[in-house]
Amino acid sequence: MPKRKTHKGLAKRVKVTARGKIKRRRAGTGHLMGSKNAKRRRRLSSPAVTESKIAETMKVKLLK
Repeated sequence: MPKRKTHKGLAKRVKVTARGKIKRRRAGTGHLMGSKNAKRRRRLSSPAVTESKIAETMKVKLLK
């Protein structure tokens, strides 16, 4: 059986933490930041941890 390849598009966007959680950037920071208040902009600037069922699928595709 051949080895599975890492999904490079996903690997460039997320990192796996030491405990195996998926760390990613938050959505909604690309443009139109002037209409968002300061509290919201600060929250969006910090990384998010994905711990849902989707994270399990991501881990399979990362295969590190």
